[in-house]
Amino acid sequence: MKKYLQLLRTALDGSEQSYTSGSINRAIFLLSVPMILEMVMESLFAVVDVFFVSKVSTEAVATVGLTESVITLIYSVAIGLSTAATALVARRVGEGNPDQAGKAIGQIILISLALSVVMGGCGTIWAGDILRLMGADARVIEVGTLFARIEFLSSPVIVLLYALSGALRGAGSASAAMRSLWIANGLNMILDPLFIFGIGFFPELGVTGAAVATTLGRTVGVGYQLYFLYHTKKAVSITWPDFVPDFAVIKNILNLSAGATGQFLISSASWVFLTRILAEFGSDVVAGYTIAIRVIIFTLLPSWGMANAAATLVGQNLGASQPDRAETSVWRTARLNMWFLLGIALLFFAGAPWIVGLFSTEPAVVRTGVNALRVLCLGYGFFAYGMVVIQAINGAGDTKTPIYLNLVCFWLVEIPVAYLLALVLDWGPIGVFASVPIAESLLAILSILVFRRGRWKLIEV
Repeated sequence: MKKYLQLLRTALDGSEQSYTSGSINRAIFLLSVPMILEMVMESLFAVVDVFFVSKVSTEAVATVGLTESVITLIYSVAIGLSTAATALVARRVGEGNPDQAGKAIGQIILISLALSVVMGGCGTIWAGDILRLMGADARVIEVGTLFARIEFLSSPVIVLLYALSGALRGAGSASAAMRSLWIANGLNMILDPLFIFGIGFFPELGVTGAAVATTLGRTVGVGYQLYFLYHTKKAVSITWPDFVPDFAVIKNILNLSAGATGQFLISSASWVFLTRILAEFGSDVVAGYTIAIRVIIFTLLPSWGMANAAATLVGQNLGASQPDRAETSVWRTARLNMWFLLGIALLFFAGAPWIVGLFSTEPAVVRTGVNALRVLCLGYGFFAYGMVVIQAINGAGDTKTPIYLNLVCFWLVEIPVAYLLALVLDWGPIGVFASVPIAESLLAILSILVFRRGRWKLIEV
């Protein structure tokens, strides 16, 4: 027991940053623990956020669902940069070149600010029009436009929070990434009820208060990340010269992030289309779907923690010229992830009415949420392998291949199947829900076939 407690302490304090030697199981544990805890807080934030908002009104929940479905386009850029940062920084650390890793982080910050300001500005100006385009009714637009504007204004901190977390994970400082998310989302959960309901001297802002709380929390989280990278002298740190534009490094980052952004953009855009189809069935259906998705995220994000651990292990071990060790790490991580998600799927299928009932008592909302939760969790076994293998390919620096896989599975399969089942065959919302595990299962199978071919071992970044 003492040995395991010491191992847990090592994982949480981040005293180890290189994972190119020693026990693979130990490396997986040391990286996965802080990454899982990081994602647990992120997923808990998603659930708590919609819990408080659901106490305002059905229109408030629909506002969050419709806005988030569009904000995912900004998340796609953030996650693209995060993926590029993990691959590039991990490779430099594996090569034993921390100075170049720091240079890469400085350039990632510059790119993040430039892209997010443009995207956030456009979203802020046309927030109401975006909600209308997504099928929101007049009441939702009235309630949610200010919420959407604040969410779009926070684009710089959204992108930086994700990008810098990816850089920290690539550097092996997963515990620092964990702490930044705990700070950001912990503060958000404290501020949520204060701003939404106007407790004490805080103003009552309704659903808008959720956006204010989230923005403040993320801003503090980014502040911690910058403090850690600049003031602590771990395996990788940044200095002021790292912010001088280096166009060769910027080009490399953009090439890597373009593929990662593209693949997430494809998958997130598919969610926009799915939400748009569901909007045809009314705000109650969108609200129930939003609750189910937030609960699904609660379990999938910790699994992404394990997937991110696999990406770091692949990047560092390829940098150290150990491709076989990288491959073994991926299969072991995927197997662990599968057993975890299968257990969660059984829990969700049996307890769906009780789980959704925690967030709403409206019969139509609960009915939709229960159906969505049960159907979506049917694909969890495939989800487990697919997310780990895809992240491993990204961690190797091959961010282009997953684009084609996502394009086939989400745009050529998921969206047409959702439209066909829901509207043509008149299955209703169930048809939309069923398209998700179908597409995700296909993605898992194709990604495993691609990974076994081994071309990712030859990628240079």
